[in-house]
Order: sequence, then structure tokens, then C-alpha cells
Amino acid sequence: MRMLPRGAAALAAVVTVASLTSSAAAQPRTGRAAETAGTVRAAAAAQIPPGVTAGVAVYDRETGRFTEQVDDSAQFRSASVVKLLLALDFLWDRGPDYTIPPADRARLEPMLRGSDDDAADHYWSTYGGSAIIKRMTDRTELGLRDTAPPPAGYPGFWGYTAVSARDTVAIYRYILEKAPAPVRDFIMDNLRRSTRCSATDHFDQHFGIAGAFDKPWAVKQGWSGKYAKGTCGSQAVSSGARAESAAAAGRGAAAVDLTRPALHSTGTVGANDRSIVAVLTLHPVGTSYGKAYTDIGRLTRSLNVPGAKRPAGTWFGTWGEFVNVRRGPAAGGDRITQLPAGVEVLVGCQVRGEVVTVPPYTNEWWAYLPQYGGYISNIYISSPDNRLPDVPECAA
Repeated sequence: MRMLPRGAAALAAVVTVASLTSSAAAQPRTGRAAETAGTVRAAAAAQIPPGVTAGVAVYDRETGRFTEQVDDSAQFRSASVVKLLLALDFLWDRGPDYTIPPADRARLEPMLRGSDDDAADHYWSTYGGSAIIKRMTDRTELGLRDTAPPPAGYPGFWGYTAVSARDTVAIYRYILEKAPAPVRDFIMDNLRRSTRCSATDHFDQHFGIAGAFDKPWAVKQGWSGKYAKGTCGSQAVSSGARAESAAAAGRGAAAVDLTRPALHSTGTVGANDRSIVAVLTLHPVGTSYGKAYTDIGRLTRSLNVPGAKRPAGTWFGTWGEFVNVRRGPAAGGDRITQLPAGVEVLVGCQVRGEVVTVPPYTNEWWAYLPQYGGYISNIYISSPDNRLPDVPECAA
């Protein structure tokens, strides 16, 4: 029995044309390397979705070379990626033991793991706002070339700090290779413990790196724009985007685009943090969070990332809003979270479970999503048949 109502199928076609296996997504393009301005640039494997503006850099720490560089000096508003600099500024010259007061540990940990905005507000206002960025760009150890404070008209908007993909790589290289061990270990340990649900606005932040690769990885994500409210978490608590996105639309253009929705994924991938990955993206005005989430996922999966382990399974689009991820294949099972509307998901296997009805269609098959550790009804997956093609049944 066909499982998608016509309207749902049309919506699904907008979100994704076809399912994509993880092995197929990993295939890089081939080409000849070129040398530009003294920097060897590898042939790009990056597949940038239509309508997306991207700055990309992948640096292999084992070979000391970039494997991807696409507009890596282009400036983007940082969104929450700037929280790396807020943490570094606070931890700089803390003394021989780098002791972190309990009150600051209680702020820094959720800021790095869950991208807590209230903590960022505290450090921005307490330690000088744009002066923090000036201190960071003045430090030759960091080697930042494209980073700049927010525009003059936005002094309180830490998320409007300008960054580039190559500067993001430089920040991680400093943390991993030059920072005192206590600073390195504190920051990277918290990034390895990134939570799926953001602390302040309840967005699912395991897109990009966290969705494209198996652990080990460490991530600091960023998002900014007029996205619909977040639905992440067992309670699916919702809140709107922060006021900064609304302010941006009315103040005119700036050197750094403050209008289009931004979604960034940065961090390290592989054993011993082998690869540093920075994927900074802007999306057309009106893009949904699920569509941007899917697009940055596809882009990240296309990259040549040495040391990365790609998860097994098949990628499918979904349709519908507030689709529940359950602990078991039943509508009455405990809810783990809700999917961003229209997001692409990795399906590991499928199993028969409780029949779900979206009149006039019914479906008894459920898909297991290994990256969520739960199930969704196949009725919400963009496929013409109830049983997903080329997806095995789950073992008992």
C-alpha cells in the first residue's frame, strides 16, 4: 500500500529527491590540485546544495595539509561558533593550574556542550564585548586573519562576530597544538560531550559533523536566523529564535551577511582529533531549519575528511511537522525527541510495529534511526512503499 498522501509526497519531493546511502555520499570528486597565493588547495569534493553559500575548510593534522578549501577566507557571521573565543578569552592566563571557579564552570560547560546563549551573554557583557574579539585577533598565537567584531550598529550581538572557515581551523589548531593542556582538555572534553538538544532554544544541534560521521568527534555548532521554533528534547519545549535575527532584517546590509539564515558545523573528527572541519553556510531567506539541516548534512558528507568513520545506513527524507522519535516501534512508546520538519534521517533497519494511520493510508513498518537511538513510523518517510527499499529488517 502506498504510504504517502499526495500532499505529503509533494512536500517530501521539495525536501529530498531520493534517498542517499552513506557510502555514495562519501565519494569525492577528482581533479588536479592547484596552488593559490602560496596555499596548496586540494581538488574540492565539496558538493554545495543549490542556493547555499558556503565557506569550507578541512585540515588533516596528520599530514599538515588541507584536503578541502572552498571560499575558506569568506567572512560569515559566527553565530555560536564565537563561543570558542569567549571560552578562550576567559581561560587565557588563568594561572599555573588554570582553576575554573565553580560558577564559571557551571556556565562554560553548557555553553560549550549545549550552546547556552545566556552563558555567552554573561561573558560578552562582563569581559568587554567587542574588546574580547580585539584581544583574540591581536594574539599572534591564534593567527586570525578574517575575524572581526560585530558591526558598529550591533555592539551587543556576539553572534555577529565575523569568522571564516580558515580562521575557525586556526582556532582549533591553537586549542589542540598550542594552548596549555588544561585549556585544551577542558574545551575539547566539553565539545566531545555536545548534547543533541541546545540548552537555550531547543534546536537539534547534531547536524553537519555530528550527523555525517561516527564518533570520535567534537563539535561547536552555530545557527542564526528566522528559523521556526525548536522542538528538540523529550518535552519538545519550544521557543522562538533570539531577537537578533529580527533586528538584522531591518537595519540594512552590512559587510557580513546578517539576513540570510546561517547554519555552521565546526569541530574535529577521527582518532586524536585528526581532521579539523569547518563548514559555514548561509541559506535563502525563508529556508526551514529542517531544510538547512539537511543541506549542511549533505555538504558535510561529501567532504574528504581523513580519519572519519561514516555511519552505516541509508539516508531518507521525511515529511510532516513534530514527527516523534520513539524508544520503540509504537505510537505509545516513550518520546525521545521530535524531528526538525522535513529533515533527512539515517535509517539503519526497519521492523514491523504498531499500525499508524494517516487517512486514507496506513503503515505498520517503523524505521530505526541509529543516531537518535529510536524509531519513527515509516509513514513519515519519503518513499513510495510502506517497506523501505534496500533497508534490512532489525534483528530481534
